[in-house]
Amino acid sequence: MAVSPQFYLLLSAVVFCTGLFGILVRRNALMFLMSVELMLNAANINLVAFSHYYGNLTGQVFSLFIIALAAAEVAIGIGIILVLYRNFDDIDVTKATTMRW
Repeated sequence: MAVSPQFYLLLSAVVFCTGLFGILVRRNALMFLMSVELMLNAANINLVAFSHYYGNLTGQVFSLFIIALAAAEVAIGIGIILVLYRNFDDIDVTKATTMRW
């Protein structure tokens, strides 16, 4: 028995909404990055599900590009978090508004 695409869409919507909630509510930069990762993984679930459903590998290829993008985003995000911690002794993203020229 095959799993229908509606279940994948429901799972993806739940993961995406969890990530969106984390971005809107949390102030911690690490939680912010993890929430962005959840949103990217929700997009990956959709791409792979429809790729499997239609028998086309294009969605899986795009999913690999998104995984590479997420890895680069984490590397840059960790650098930003280190700068925040050095300058403010905290990783609260609301304090970053004072980092102006």
